Amino acid sequence: MTSTVLSDRDTSGIRTITLNRPERLNAMSVALIGDLTAALTEAGCDAATRVIILTGAGRAFCAGDDLKDHAHPKDEAAARVVVERIQQATRALSGNPKLVIGAINGWAVGGGFEWAINCDLSIWSETAKAFFPELEWGLFVTGGVTALLPAMVGLTKAREMLYLGEKYTAAELHELGLAWKVVSPDDLMPAARSVAARIATLPPQAVADMKRALDRSAHLNLESALQAETEATIRGFLDPETTKRIAEFAKS
Repeated sequence: MTSTVLSDRDTSGIRTITLNRPERLNAMSVALIGDLTAALTEAGCDAATRVIILTGAGRAFCAGDDLKDHAHPKDEAAARVVVERIQQATRALSGNPKLVIGAINGWAVGGGFEWAINCDLSIWSETAKAFFPELEWGLFVTGGVTALLPAMVGLTKAREMLYLGEKYTAAELHELGLAWKVVSPDDLMPAARSVAARIATLPPQAVADMKRALDRSAHLNLESALQAETEATIRGFLDPETTKRIAEFAKS
């Protein structure tokens, strides 16, 4: 696997996929998004992989879009390519036949927060924080969160999180039901590996069937949400105000 995403499977069938741009807090570049999709797809097709752990190298899980190294799309066709690439990563994650455990270290921002929500079970470091900054930039969320977030935290709280862009601690996310467990930073990967080891011993077909059945009922509107998000994000990319804000940030 290329250097922006590392993928390693141990002898027990636990595959660890690591976002690997620590110098950029694992911000989402074109390469990282594509490499993550490829790694997840490969893991989902690998019979020897029983369970996946998704985490980030260094001080963050994922700091969202890399606005400092941002190639802003100039027209609708280019914007659609960018957004569809992001949504394809979501499909590879949320629709993966293998159960995905998120080990969320440090910041999970924007698209990174979306990826954490897309995991089947997420374990957060007690020092981790998350928020959605998209509206501040004139952009839009992706990852199916317009369907998933209200279902998980309720419509009113989802509105607060998406409109206001407030920052939330891991403890607060646990209270909301967005974090499955919260542990100390030192215990994050051991905790993730512990539950992964337990899942790896289960019959893989039964795990896949359970995930499929749960997702079928929980994700009834996911594809519609992804499509609506795609169109809204494209409009955001083409908005002159968004272009101005991103350009000013990139120069700062």
